[in-house]
Amino acid sequence: MAALVVYKGRPALAEEKGDRLELTLPGGERVRVRPKDVLWLHPGPAFLDLKVPEGEEEAAWELLQGQAVSLRELAELVYGAYTPGAAYGAYLLAQKGERFVLEGERVRARTPEGLAALERARREREERERVFQEAVGRLKEGRWLPEDRPLLAEAEALAFGERRESRLVRALALPETPEAAHALLLRLGLWRWENPHPRRLGLPLAPPDLPLPPLPEEERRDLTSLPAFAVDDEGSQDPDDAVYAEQVPGGFHLLVHVADVAALVPSGSPLDLEALRRGANLYLPEGTVPMLPQAVTERLGLGLQEVSPALTFELWVSEEGELLEERLYPSWVRVRRLTYREALEEPALEPLAALAQAFHRKRLSQGALDLSLPEVKVRLEEGRVHLTPLFPYESRLWVREAMLLAGYAAAHLALREGLPFPYATQEAPSRRVEGEGLAAMWEQRKALKRAQLKAVPAPHKGLGLPLYAQVTSPLRRYLDLVAHQQLRAWLKGERPLSQEELLQRVGAAEAMADLVREAERRSKLHWILVYLMEKGYEGRGILVEKRGGQGIFLLPELGLTAQVALSKPLPLDAEVRLRFLEADLPRLEARFGMT
Repeated sequence: MAALVVYKGRPALAEEKGDRLELTLPGGERVRVRPKDVLWLHPGPAFLDLKVPEGEEEAAWELLQGQAVSLRELAELVYGAYTPGAAYGAYLLAQKGERFVLEGERVRARTPEGLAALERARREREERERVFQEAVGRLKEGRWLPEDRPLLAEAEALAFGERRESRLVRALALPETPEAAHALLLRLGLWRWENPHPRRLGLPLAPPDLPLPPLPEEERRDLTSLPAFAVDDEGSQDPDDAVYAEQVPGGFHLLVHVADVAALVPSGSPLDLEALRRGANLYLPEGTVPMLPQAVTERLGLGLQEVSPALTFELWVSEEGELLEERLYPSWVRVRRLTYREALEEPALEPLAALAQAFHRKRLSQGALDLSLPEVKVRLEEGRVHLTPLFPYESRLWVREAMLLAGYAAAHLALREGLPFPYATQEAPSRRVEGEGLAAMWEQRKALKRAQLKAVPAPHKGLGLPLYAQVTSPLRRYLDLVAHQQLRAWLKGERPLSQEELLQRVGAAEAMADLVREAERRSKLHWILVYLMEKGYEGRGILVEKRGGQGIFLLPELGLTAQVALSKPLPLDAEVRLRFLEADLPRLEARFGMT
């Protein structure tokens, strides 16, 4: 004799087969289950052709208000009998969840207050749905009212990458993607030029708010009587390195001073952990989000105070650019700040120029790549976008070579002393590209392997150095700060980070630094497109690659590349006039055509 049960929300006939039940499902399928997997409705005999009789649901509820009964009792009260059809009807009433609620194998009748609350909730749901559908109708027409603003916040959260789905965006038959939500907000006029990319990548957009400890009292060499120059782009706010060189018999004497950030930010301190969480300064056209409190830069930035604490790399270099000797010590320095253009007119920097040329030639002889593609600085000031092409002043090479020498010397010292260190490495490019011009540089850059940070030394082929470490930007990059913490531990005879601890920091900081670089790339492109949409553009483009009937052009004044259909055969490095046609801001895409 088959009993009537409910299995996975559907009626079924059950027969005992040992410690299991054999169920017959509505479609005729048979399955074996445990008794606890079903809800018993009627002992049988039962059939699946169930007819639920007419009943007195309201009268039964008025009688039971607030009480709990069995399904059998409910069936008898509502339908006046306990048949398979009545038992199934009682189950359906309880499942409906209005006057009655199924609680395990028993049914509770709601109180009048509970039923009234349920009705209010139903009406509120219906009202919300009505309001929602009216808002959807307006938004489909491209308009919205102030009362729609809370609903649109959902689309904003999707555009910012803070949620993965949006009922509103789905109801508008749009893809549930940040780009689609961004495009919707632009069409509605709710957004204009908002840059969602740093927030979309989950990066903090406010500077750290942590107290600063006092600078420790320790012996520092007084170098304030010697010249020192912090050379950077105009408008730079975080000068963390300064240089001075002089010619001596047989070569050069070079001083590279670096902001002594590790003196104020020891390993494991709250400031250190916050910098690790951020990975690097976030440089946006809207402004800089520092990895350390702004007060660190104000106190330690070279040239921001009359006298600054520094970690000095004192190097002796041969006339051929060979590093002969290095020394390292804390110092006091007096720094004068210059722009790259001003540095060209400073006689005291002439020995640095000679040294830089010598070391540059040596690196080239060791396989270094010398790539110089156009760059543009993008700034947002008072709501206006400013594009400034970075002029390739020769003084940029002077400073770069001095910084590379300091990193080369630091890596040498760490290797010699057995100091765990974040070495910067790069494998040889997949191919060497011969030729000059932007097209050759473009092709060579495509062949570069990704630089890596490792706890064991290895060559940096792109720089033409047998080993190297980044040590000259501890205000800006966390792993430069870690290198300084290791060097200071060695100087003071304290325990540095172990190789395992160093590797953990390298992995965590590099992951964050990758996000920072991506946010910077996207943000820069975002504001360049805003500039183009506001002002348009017509100017030169240089062909650097051909892809079928398409050409890849560099636009030096914009710092952009554009793919444009080639209307006629052109040689690489050919210069043409390109005109901006349109941009898709959410997708960060621009279209250009030849004039």
